[in-house]
Amino acid sequence: MPEDHYVWLARESILTFEETLRLLNSFAKLGVTNVRITGGEPLLRQDLPEFIKGVVKTPGIEGTAMTTNGVVLSRFAAELKASGLGRVTVSLDSLDHERYRQFTKNDRLDQVFDGIRSLRKVGFTGTKINTVVVRGFNEDELANMVEFAFENNAEPRFIEYMDVGGATGWSADKVVPRSEIVEIIEERFGSLTQDIDPRGSAPAERFVLSDGRKIGIVASTTTPFCGSCDRARLTADGHLFLCLYSDTGVDLRELIRSGCTDGELDEALREIWTGRTDRGALDRLGADQRTPLYQVGSLRQKPHREMHTRGG
Repeated sequence: MPEDHYVWLARESILTFEETLRLLNSFAKLGVTNVRITGGEPLLRQDLPEFIKGVVKTPGIEGTAMTTNGVVLSRFAAELKASGLGRVTVSLDSLDHERYRQFTKNDRLDQVFDGIRSLRKVGFTGTKINTVVVRGFNEDELANMVEFAFENNAEPRFIEYMDVGGATGWSADKVVPRSEIVEIIEERFGSLTQDIDPRGSAPAERFVLSDGRKIGIVASTTTPFCGSCDRARLTADGHLFLCLYSDTGVDLRELIRSGCTDGELDEALREIWTGRTDRGALDRLGADQRTPLYQVGSLRQKPHREMHTRGG
């Protein structure tokens, strides 16, 4: 939460669960097999476990995951497991209470720790802990974060600081590149080798410690993977973004509320995807002078540019 003031989406603009599941059914018919529920904070949405049950039951959907800040996770962990959710990723940028408070504007770090521990208690596996690495803020915590993740039966994942969404304080000198992240971790744990398993379209490049444990690094700022990206984002109010760096999305809410048939919806989604040309991270890599993608004023004028609305 880098800014003090946000423009929130109007409640009446939010898709109902039924509308979202209808869209998901069309996506699945066209080849989508994996769904990640993200935010903002998805656990703030009332009756989320019931929605997850609908996602899991959608024909063609093989994998489900959720990304959460973990603050209320312990309250819902058992329900999430019972709903059929496959995996959970917790976003956690610091293990230090004061740093955590500065970064998130709240003092609930202990609740996040409880939430992470609750995942193991209720039987979740494949848990990941995502950490955005910002120079001068938390690069000195990376080794401790690795140990914390392993202690909690989770895989640590480090994300280069990205110049998109609400990151209006971004500057190139705050980016800790993949190569440096590897060096920092090797100082504590010894040599890292690249995982022999193919990366495919996954955003994280995985590295393996000598004991076989794995660490992921998402290096989209310095080493974009646009050529293999197969992801799209559907916002809570029904806008489809084909790239995290996109300025505008396609309004699917108006399409489904206009009374379109399932066949018309399928065809619209097919045309949108086949016409995709987005290479946002690659385009940014070639910028002569790289500054934040959007300034505060434009973020407030267009809330969909914010990460809490487009599901980063």
